[in-house]
Amino acid sequence: MTLLLLGAGGFFGAISRYLLSSYGNERFSSLPFGTLAVNLIGSFLLGMAIAVELSSTFYALFATGFLGAFTTFSTMQTEAVKLFDDKKRLQAVLYLVITFLGGTLFAALGFILIMR
Repeated sequence: MTLLLLGAGGFFGAISRYLLSSYGNERFSSLPFGTLAVNLIGSFLLGMAIAVELSSTFYALFATGFLGAFTTFSTMQTEAVKLFDDKKRLQAVLYLVITFLGGTLFAALGFILIMR
């Protein structure tokens, strides 16, 4: 049953990521804004999910399945490499800094909001 929930969450997370990241990346050309947005939103929601202490069943569905497929480390890495390759070094560094620091801050914020 857990594998089915994990798969269902992953299915909807991947579709959501595709729609949001495609829209955001098309609207903002200077940075891969769509991918940045899904990673920051996913970090925030995962911070909340950890603070709530979800049941193992719902954790598999939402945190591991949905958010695992919704966020994307590999796409972020390849977009950063593409920015470097396109000689957009400042944008690449900015993108990586915002992703890593912002993701950590958003996860902490989600966790803190639930814990209070």
